[in-house]
Amino acid sequence: MTATLKNWNARLALSFSKPDSTKTVLVKRKHYGPLQVQKALYPEGPGVCHVTILHPPSGMAGGDALSIEIALTESAHALLSTPGATRWYKANDRYATQNVVIHLDAHTRLDWLPQESIFFEQANARVSTQIHLQAGACAIGWEILQLGSIVKSGYWEEGSILLNTQLLLEERPLWVESGELHAKGRLRGSHSGLAGFPVSATLWAFGPSLTSGLIERLAETMPWNDTLRAGVTAMPSKDGQGLNLVRVLGQHVEDVKRFLIELWMTLRPLILETRGAYLRLWST
Repeated sequence: MTATLKNWNARLALSFSKPDSTKTVLVKRKHYGPLQVQKALYPEGPGVCHVTILHPPSGMAGGDALSIEIALTESAHALLSTPGATRWYKANDRYATQNVVIHLDAHTRLDWLPQESIFFEQANARVSTQIHLQAGACAIGWEILQLGSIVKSGYWEEGSILLNTQLLLEERPLWVESGELHAKGRLRGSHSGLAGFPVSATLWAFGPSLTSGLIERLAETMPWNDTLRAGVTAMPSKDGQGLNLVRVLGQHVEDVKRFLIELWMTLRPLILETRGAYLRLWST
Protein backbone atom coordinates (compact mmCIF):
# COMPACT_ATOMS: atom_id res chain seq x y z
CA MET A 1 0.00 0.00 0.00
CA THR A 2 1.33 3.44 -0.92
CA ALA A 3 1.15 6.10 1.80
CA THR A 4 -0.67 9.29 0.88
CA LEU A 5 0.93 12.54 2.03
CA LYS A 6 -1.50 14.95 3.62
CA ASN A 7 -1.08 18.58 2.64
CA TRP A 8 -1.98 21.58 4.75
CA ASN A 9 -3.95 24.02 2.60
CA ALA A 10 -5.22 27.08 4.39
CA ARG A 11 -6.73 30.47 3.52
CA LEU A 12 -7.32 33.59 5.58
CA ALA A 13 -9.13 36.79 4.56
CA LEU A 14 -9.21 39.85 6.84
CA SER A 15 -10.78 43.28 6.32
CA PHE A 16 -10.37 46.36 8.50
CA SER A 17 -12.28 49.63 8.46
CA LYS A 18 -12.71 52.75 10.59
CA PRO A 19 -16.41 53.55 10.25
CA ASP A 20 -16.68 56.08 13.09
CA SER A 21 -13.36 57.91 12.51
CA THR A 22 -12.02 56.82 15.90
CA LYS A 23 -11.74 53.02 16.07
CA THR A 24 -10.29 50.60 13.54
CA VAL A 25 -12.42 47.46 13.48
CA LEU A 26 -11.78 43.97 12.13
CA VAL A 27 -14.99 43.78 10.09
CA LYS A 28 -14.30 40.55 8.21
CA ARG A 29 -12.57 37.38 9.29
CA LYS A 30 -12.89 34.33 7.09
CA HIS A 31 -10.63 31.30 7.27
CA TYR A 32 -10.27 27.81 5.92
CA GLY A 33 -7.86 25.24 7.37
CA PRO A 34 -5.18 25.89 10.02
CA LEU A 35 -4.81 29.62 9.52
CA GLN A 36 -6.70 32.07 11.70
CA VAL A 37 -6.60 34.98 14.13
CA GLN A 38 -7.81 35.39 17.67
CA LYS A 39 -9.03 38.52 19.41
CA ALA A 40 -8.24 41.93 17.96
CA LEU A 41 -6.25 43.98 20.47
CA TYR A 42 -5.79 47.73 21.03
CA PRO A 43 -2.58 48.28 23.05
CA GLU A 44 -2.11 51.69 21.37
CA GLY A 45 -5.73 52.78 21.72
CA PRO A 46 -8.73 52.40 19.42
CA GLY A 47 -7.11 53.91 16.34
CA VAL A 48 -4.75 50.99 15.65
CA CYS A 49 -6.03 47.41 15.53
CA HIS A 50 -3.43 44.75 16.36
CA VAL A 51 -3.96 41.22 15.00
CA THR A 52 -1.69 38.19 15.26
CA ILE A 53 -1.95 35.64 12.46
CA LEU A 54 -1.82 32.08 13.79
CA HIS A 55 -0.70 29.00 11.88
CA PRO A 56 -0.96 26.20 14.47
CA PRO A 57 1.20 23.68 12.54
CA SER A 58 3.92 26.41 12.55
CA GLY A 59 5.66 24.65 9.70
CA MET A 60 5.43 24.14 5.93
CA ALA A 61 6.28 20.98 4.02
CA GLY A 62 6.15 20.08 0.34
CA GLY A 63 2.64 20.47 -1.06
CA ASP A 64 1.43 22.82 1.69
CA ALA A 65 -0.14 26.11 0.59
CA LEU A 66 -1.05 29.20 2.61
CA SER A 67 -3.05 32.11 1.20
CA ILE A 68 -3.50 35.38 3.13
CA GLU A 69 -5.56 38.34 1.88
CA ILE A 70 -5.78 41.60 3.81
CA ALA A 71 -7.83 44.69 2.98
CA LEU A 72 -7.94 48.10 4.71
CA THR A 73 -10.63 50.69 3.99
CA GLU A 74 -12.01 53.94 5.45
CA SER A 75 -8.78 55.31 6.97
CA ALA A 76 -8.18 52.13 8.98
CA HIS A 77 -4.81 51.47 10.65
CA ALA A 78 -3.89 47.83 11.33
CA LEU A 79 -0.77 46.16 12.67
CA LEU A 80 -0.33 42.49 11.75
CA SER A 81 2.27 40.12 13.11
CA THR A 82 2.92 36.44 13.80
CA PRO A 83 3.66 34.82 17.18
CA GLY A 84 6.77 32.98 16.01
CA ALA A 85 8.92 31.91 13.10
CA THR A 86 7.49 30.12 10.07
CA ARG A 87 9.46 26.93 9.46
CA TRP A 88 9.88 25.44 5.99
CA TYR A 89 10.76 21.74 6.12
CA LYS A 90 11.94 19.06 3.69
CA ALA A 91 9.76 19.32 0.59
CA ASN A 92 10.08 15.78 -0.83
CA ASP A 93 10.58 17.20 -4.35
CA ARG A 94 7.44 19.34 -4.08
CA TYR A 95 7.02 23.06 -3.44
CA ALA A 96 5.43 24.64 -0.40
CA THR A 97 3.82 28.00 -1.16
CA GLN A 98 2.74 31.13 0.68
CA ASN A 99 0.85 33.92 -1.08
CA VAL A 100 0.09 37.23 0.65
CA VAL A 101 -2.05 39.90 -1.04
CA ILE A 102 -2.64 43.25 0.69
CA HIS A 103 -5.03 45.99 -0.51
CA LEU A 104 -4.78 49.46 1.03
CA ASP A 105 -7.36 52.12 0.20
CA ALA A 106 -6.50 55.82 0.29
CA HIS A 107 -5.54 57.21 3.72
CA THR A 108 -5.17 53.77 5.32
CA ARG A 109 -2.08 52.70 7.29
CA LEU A 110 -0.49 49.30 7.75
CA ASP A 111 2.30 47.75 9.80
CA TRP A 112 3.19 44.32 8.36
CA LEU A 113 5.62 42.75 10.85
CA PRO A 114 5.82 38.95 10.53
CA GLN A 115 8.57 37.08 12.30
CA GLU A 116 11.25 35.28 10.36
CA SER A 117 10.96 32.38 7.92
CA ILE A 118 13.45 29.55 8.57
CA PHE A 119 14.30 27.29 5.64
CA PHE A 120 15.58 23.87 6.68
CA GLU A 121 17.43 21.30 4.58
CA GLN A 122 15.77 20.34 1.27
CA ALA A 123 13.05 22.97 1.65
CA ASN A 124 11.59 24.12 -1.66
CA ALA A 125 9.55 27.26 -1.13
CA ARG A 126 7.60 29.77 -3.17
CA VAL A 127 6.93 33.00 -1.31
CA SER A 128 4.88 35.75 -2.96
CA THR A 129 3.81 39.12 -1.54
CA GLN A 130 1.74 41.75 -3.35
CA ILE A 131 0.92 45.15 -1.85
CA HIS A 132 -1.70 47.18 -3.73
CA LEU A 133 -1.84 50.81 -2.57
CA GLN A 134 -4.07 53.70 -3.48
CA ALA A 135 -2.64 57.23 -3.37
CA GLY A 136 -2.48 58.47 0.20
CA ALA A 137 -2.06 55.01 1.74
CA CYS A 138 1.04 54.42 3.88
CA ALA A 139 2.68 51.19 4.96
CA ILE A 140 5.77 49.70 6.56
CA GLY A 141 6.61 46.02 6.31
CA TRP A 142 9.47 43.58 6.34
CA GLU A 143 10.51 40.07 5.34
CA ILE A 144 13.19 38.13 7.24
CA LEU A 145 14.79 34.95 5.88
CA GLN A 146 17.05 32.54 7.74
CA LEU A 147 18.80 29.80 5.77
CA GLY A 148 19.13 26.62 7.79
CA SER A 149 19.20 25.79 11.47
CA ILE A 150 21.34 27.82 13.85
CA VAL A 151 22.33 24.62 15.71
CA LYS A 152 24.21 23.17 12.69
CA SER A 153 27.81 24.00 11.85
CA GLY A 154 26.86 24.02 8.17
CA TYR A 155 23.54 25.37 7.00
CA TRP A 156 21.08 24.87 4.18
CA GLU A 157 23.09 22.69 1.85
CA GLU A 158 20.17 21.66 -0.37
CA GLY A 159 16.94 23.42 -1.41
CA SER A 160 15.55 26.44 -3.24
CA ILE A 161 13.44 29.52 -2.55
CA LEU A 162 11.45 31.41 -5.18
CA LEU A 163 10.74 34.95 -3.98
CA ASN A 164 8.38 37.42 -5.62
CA THR A 165 7.51 40.80 -4.11
CA GLN A 166 5.46 43.50 -5.81
CA LEU A 167 4.40 46.90 -4.56
CA LEU A 168 1.89 48.64 -6.81
CA LEU A 169 0.64 52.20 -6.54
CA GLU A 170 -2.80 52.57 -8.13
CA GLU A 171 -2.04 49.27 -9.93
CA ARG A 172 1.16 50.60 -11.47
CA PRO A 173 4.32 48.72 -10.41
CA LEU A 174 6.46 50.81 -8.10
CA TRP A 175 8.81 48.07 -6.94
CA VAL A 176 9.00 44.53 -8.34
CA GLU A 177 11.57 41.99 -7.21
CA SER A 178 11.62 38.36 -8.30
CA GLY A 179 14.30 35.70 -8.16
CA GLU A 180 15.20 32.16 -7.15
CA LEU A 181 17.79 31.36 -4.52
CA HIS A 182 19.43 27.92 -4.68
CA ALA A 183 21.35 26.39 -1.78
CA LYS A 184 24.31 25.68 -4.08
CA GLY A 185 23.90 28.85 -6.15
CA ARG A 186 26.57 31.53 -6.56
CA LEU A 187 24.28 34.22 -5.17
CA ARG A 188 24.79 32.91 -1.63
CA GLY A 189 28.50 33.73 -1.60
CA SER A 190 28.55 36.66 -4.00
CA HIS A 191 29.40 40.11 -2.60
CA SER A 192 26.50 41.44 -4.66
CA GLY A 193 24.25 38.75 -3.16
CA LEU A 194 24.17 37.31 0.36
CA ALA A 195 27.97 37.46 0.86
CA GLY A 196 27.88 34.23 2.85
CA PHE A 197 25.45 35.50 5.47
CA PRO A 198 22.71 33.07 6.60
CA VAL A 199 20.15 35.77 7.44
CA SER A 200 18.75 38.40 5.08
CA ALA A 201 15.92 40.88 5.35
CA THR A 202 14.21 43.69 3.49
CA LEU A 203 12.21 46.50 5.09
CA TRP A 204 9.96 48.56 2.83
CA ALA A 205 8.32 51.82 3.84
CA PHE A 206 5.94 53.74 1.60
CA GLY A 207 4.53 57.10 2.63
CA PRO A 208 5.53 60.77 2.86
CA SER A 209 8.80 61.38 1.05
CA LEU A 210 11.73 61.80 3.42
CA THR A 211 14.11 64.71 2.93
CA SER A 212 17.53 64.04 1.45
CA GLY A 213 19.10 65.19 4.70
CA LEU A 214 17.08 62.69 6.70
CA ILE A 215 17.95 59.88 4.26
CA GLU A 216 21.64 60.75 4.58
CA ARG A 217 21.44 60.72 8.39
CA LEU A 218 19.60 57.40 8.24
CA ALA A 219 22.27 55.97 5.93
CA GLU A 220 24.95 56.96 8.44
CA THR A 221 23.31 54.74 11.07
CA MET A 222 23.43 51.62 8.88
CA PRO A 223 25.81 48.97 10.34
CA TRP A 224 28.56 47.45 8.20
CA ASN A 225 30.67 44.84 9.96
CA ASP A 226 31.37 41.10 10.03
CA THR A 227 28.06 40.21 11.71
CA LEU A 228 25.54 42.81 10.48
CA ARG A 229 25.33 44.89 7.31
CA ALA A 230 22.63 47.21 6.01
CA GLY A 231 21.99 49.82 3.36
CA VAL A 232 19.12 52.17 2.50
CA THR A 233 17.68 53.19 -0.87
CA ALA A 234 15.18 56.03 -1.38
CA MET A 235 12.87 55.82 -4.40
CA PRO A 236 10.80 58.99 -4.88
CA SER A 237 7.32 58.55 -6.32
CA LYS A 238 4.80 61.34 -6.81
CA ASP A 239 2.46 63.64 -4.91
CA GLY A 240 4.87 63.88 -2.00
CA GLN A 241 5.06 60.11 -1.43
CA GLY A 242 8.02 57.80 -1.83
CA LEU A 243 9.34 54.30 -1.20
CA ASN A 244 12.29 53.54 1.05
CA LEU A 245 14.03 50.15 1.07
CA VAL A 246 16.48 48.86 3.66
CA ARG A 247 18.45 45.67 2.93
CA VAL A 248 20.00 43.77 5.82
CA LEU A 249 22.44 40.84 6.06
CA GLY A 250 23.34 39.18 9.34
CA GLN A 251 24.93 36.21 11.04
CA HIS A 252 22.20 35.98 13.69
CA VAL A 253 18.47 36.51 13.23
CA GLU A 254 18.09 38.16 16.64
CA ASP A 255 20.55 40.90 15.64
CA VAL A 256 18.68 41.46 12.38
CA LYS A 257 15.29 41.65 14.14
CA ARG A 258 16.65 44.02 16.76
CA PHE A 259 17.96 46.33 14.06
CA LEU A 260 14.69 46.21 12.10
CA ILE A 261 12.64 46.98 15.20
CA GLU A 262 14.81 50.01 15.98
CA LEU A 263 14.48 51.16 12.37
CA TRP A 264 10.70 50.67 12.45
CA MET A 265 10.50 52.71 15.66
CA THR A 266 12.36 55.51 13.86
CA LEU A 267 10.41 55.39 10.59
CA ARG A 268 6.91 54.83 11.94
CA PRO A 269 6.31 58.43 13.12
CA LEU A 270 7.65 59.73 9.79
CA ILE A 271 5.79 57.34 7.48
CA LEU A 272 2.64 56.44 9.44
CA GLU A 273 2.47 59.50 11.72
CA THR A 274 2.21 57.12 14.68
CA ARG A 275 4.67 56.67 17.53
CA GLY A 276 6.51 53.35 17.59
CA ALA A 277 5.30 50.95 20.28
CA TYR A 278 7.30 47.81 21.13
CA LEU A 279 5.18 44.67 20.72
CA ARG A 280 4.84 42.38 23.72
CA LEU A 281 5.28 39.25 21.59
CA TRP A 282 8.81 40.41 20.73
CA SER A 283 9.71 39.81 24.38
CA THR A 284 8.42 36.22 24.51
